[in-house]
Amino acid sequence: MQYVFSPKNAYRLVQITDCHLLQSADGYYQQVQPAKHLAAIIRQLQTELPDAVILTGDLTQDHSEASYSLLAELMQGLNCPVFITPGNHDDETMLKQLCVAPPFRIDQSLQLQGWQLVLLNTKGATPAGVFPKAQQQWLAQQCRDSTQANIWLFCHHHPVPLNCFIDKHGQQDQAALWYSIKAHPQIRGIAHGHAHYAYQRLEQGINIVGCPASSVQFLPSAQWQTVNAGPQWCDWHFSADGEVSWQFRRL
Repeated sequence: MQYVFSPKNAYRLVQITDCHLLQSADGYYQQVQPAKHLAAIIRQLQTELPDAVILTGDLTQDHSEASYSLLAELMQGLNCPVFITPGNHDDETMLKQLCVAPPFRIDQSLQLQGWQLVLLNTKGATPAGVFPKAQQQWLAQQCRDSTQANIWLFCHHHPVPLNCFIDKHGQQDQAALWYSIKAHPQIRGIAHGHAHYAYQRLEQGINIVGCPASSVQFLPSAQWQTVNAGPQWCDWHFSADGEVSWQFRRL
């Protein structure tokens, strides 16, 4: 399904990732209370409402029914559509159930004036990412059918090695993913979560943007290390003339 935004000159979208919610709003994950971090972000967004929010996976830590209910409760404070692509911690059945009620949407393709945003599902049977044949074919079809000049991808797993511990859980089908990206020159970039830290780089002429986690940040080191750097997210600005920019935000 495709969600079509009303035509206008510019759009502001917000990417939130790796919320790692627990059953209780007072629960702790890596010495952080993730629900309180997410609630603080939502309060901020209520004062500067975006056109939409994209959640790029690992929305709960224990993928329990109560944790998804908590996510729904927190997101009710937003008066804009919320789109979801799953992470390795997510339960896809529960995500689909979540998306039957607003503000959540089931759409995985978003049409803006001048842009199409495509949400890839990289969840596999292990914590690592996958890009199976069905997703390859679906992405190719989206690119062929798109009436927009520019395409940007969102997913959970990082598409290139980051030279740190998280690489063992990175995208396992990198060759297939990059073959698909290079086959469609409309694709300008790819944004992801999973790594729990903010970075940007240019790879084969394609922008890659890692969104910081709303919960806890990982240090880009050989061994797993975490740090509480406060609630974080990424603001995205897409203009009808093909310009794109992003800003890492924190409270």
